[in-house]
Amino acid sequence: MEEIIKEKISADHLLYVSLKYTKTCDVIINLLSRWKNMIDKGMDKLVEKAKKEKKWKPIPDAPRAKQVQLKQIYTNKPEISETLKLYELFRDLDKCDKIRENEFRKGVNLKVIYRGETININLDKLKEYAAILEKFISALR
Repeated sequence: MEEIIKEKISADHLLYVSLKYTKTCDVIINLLSRWKNMIDKGMDKLVEKAKKEKKWKPIPDAPRAKQVQLKQIYTNKPEISETLKLYELFRDLDKCDKIRENEFRKGVNLKVIYRGETININLDKLKEYAAILEKFISALR
């Protein structure tokens, strides 16, 4: 849990300090990468919990397989299932086409073409993601 909190603190710094002053898409990409790592560690914690409750079936240690099984186990918990959907986006971000808009300006925006649809990742969207991840961390505790 300590590692998850450390990742969250550094991600919060990127969101509220670095992005405020630099306004670049590189900071947004780094922030999403931090969040992906944080969710990864959270998924490991969820796997441990599921093993204790004997809900976990042995599978290969692949992140995608882990994610699919966690989705099935935690379908009734919206904060966890919502975060797992976000994790898919963060995980596939490297392979997506990205368009940078308004860098170094107030309305910095990263357009990501993900599964055929365009997602605008701007400050408002990042704050939405931060709220979702905050609920996820609360659920992990």
